[in-house]
Amino acid sequence: MNPATAFASTVVDELVRCGLAEAVIAPGSRSAPLAMALWQRAAGGPALRLHVRIDERSAGFLALGLAKASQRPVAVVCTSGTAAAHLHAAVIEADEAGVPLLVLTADRPPELRGTGANQTIDQLKLYGGAVRWFCEIGVPEARPGMNAYWRSLACRAWAAASGQAGGSPGPVHLNAALREPLVPGTPDPAVPGQEWPEPLAGRPGTAPWTGYAAIAGAAPRQTGMALELPWTERGVVVCGDGCGDPAALAVLAEEAGWPLLAEPSSGARSGPNALAAYQYLLDSPEFAAAHRPDVIVSAGRPGLSRGQLAYLKSPSPAGSAPRHVVIDQGPGRWADPARTATDVAAAVCLVGMGRRPDPGWLASWRAADGAARAAAAAVLDADDAISEPRLARDLAAALPDGALLWAASSLPIRDLDRQMAPRAGIRVLASRGASGIDGLVSSAIGAALAHQRAGGGPAAALLGDLAFLHDAPGLFLAAAEPRPDLAIVVVNNDGGGIFSTLEQAAYREPFERVFGTPHGAALGSLAAAAGVPATVLAGPGDLPAALRGQGIRVVEVRTGRVGGAALRERIRAACTSAIAAHGRPG
Repeated sequence: MNPATAFASTVVDELVRCGLAEAVIAPGSRSAPLAMALWQRAAGGPALRLHVRIDERSAGFLALGLAKASQRPVAVVCTSGTAAAHLHAAVIEADEAGVPLLVLTADRPPELRGTGANQTIDQLKLYGGAVRWFCEIGVPEARPGMNAYWRSLACRAWAAASGQAGGSPGPVHLNAALREPLVPGTPDPAVPGQEWPEPLAGRPGTAPWTGYAAIAGAAPRQTGMALELPWTERGVVVCGDGCGDPAALAVLAEEAGWPLLAEPSSGARSGPNALAAYQYLLDSPEFAAAHRPDVIVSAGRPGLSRGQLAYLKSPSPAGSAPRHVVIDQGPGRWADPARTATDVAAAVCLVGMGRRPDPGWLASWRAADGAARAAAAAVLDADDAISEPRLARDLAAALPDGALLWAASSLPIRDLDRQMAPRAGIRVLASRGASGIDGLVSSAIGAALAHQRAGGGPAAALLGDLAFLHDAPGLFLAAAEPRPDLAIVVVNNDGGGIFSTLEQAAYREPFERVFGTPHGAALGSLAAAAGVPATVLAGPGDLPAALRGQGIRVVEVRTGRVGGAALRERIRAACTSAIAAHGRPG
């Protein structure tokens, strides 16, 4: 056995012992030992599932989607050179969103670096501070001690990526310098007789080399002491993307009698205290001024609207800053975009709720929310036209319990936030760590694969046309690759729709070329080139039928950017008027 093969088979075996269930490969020569070890292990049984993508960026985001939905580390493997650079965007998103990734990049050995050798770049700490841990593994050698080194290294990488080592989950980068020979069965002249100097077996049975049982668990930061918070009637719970324990925060809101302002991808948008139209409430200066809180508890990464961020900065009724407790995402990691946090804690508990007055605070929020929802529905249902806000509302309502919905980071997630009714039973995910446009087709496919492997129901993705085009390679799957039940709903407004809602739209002369970017692409033809069936939605009533199907399919929804911006403004104005009649707290 040559050293590269020994290293790869040993590390793969140890990662599977740790719990590795999904691995993604982008083809290349230098990474051949890892690719072949993963292929052999996946062929040997169902514990490990292998995915192959021809484009490293698609591979990285596929791994990210798999990891985000399964909440366990996923390995992604690539060859040396610029291939590793193409994983950087997925690594950044995984870092910001706390998604566990194991990035294994193959590299040239030290004697080839800095010599102009083919496909050789500086890969040391390539991803900078975006990884939880980086390790330059070193060139595999046939000498005693390698088995313990490789296995303990794999366990440490798993613990760092999963958060079991005490930190928050995120990406880990292992850089493997591999010398030829790179494939099994090829003799290595440096290994006399091809006999390995020590056994390469792991611990007895299927136990990992190193365990982290003391800190293991899905939410390691929730095991500490909770911050005691005096109860007040005027409190608010805000949940953004990546909320660590959404169920606990929903219970907190119910126990305290506080409104729950939960973004769709927080996982907390359900229950009696969750408000659907809260963004319209926060957009109303009069309502926000009359509903200044004494206490805000926030978790995840809020920030889908300017009104929401402004509310986090609003003074309390006494004129001072409200107490703002941020639930952390791990040691040294918490989201405070308004820079108003007064406390950071792993969890909170309320005291002094025994003699609570009439809940006029919550009743006022609920009344205004109901008025805004009715006003928005009246505008959306005034005719039978297709619109992006209506599509978001209807799509979230049409999916059955057990379904997954992946939303793009720009207008789709914002339309969902303003129109999606609170409901249990569906899971909404989005790449809101860095909120990029890239890799969303691949991420949605990965999330759907992981969701359905765990017994979940059908999946849908709500993407804009630019996001769809940006990751078109994600559609091109080889015949052997597993395919999820996934309807990709693409809003085609021929360009960057979100810019039509921003200040840039007032600059009419340069707007279309540098912001609107009309492309005229035939999305159905693109899907057909990838062997993916596509249909165009004729009307809102046809959505349930369009969602039905098997495998990956595309549902194109044609809209207009100018009309969409005008519609959103009409909805906002209608909601503001309705809120004015119901917005005063009791």
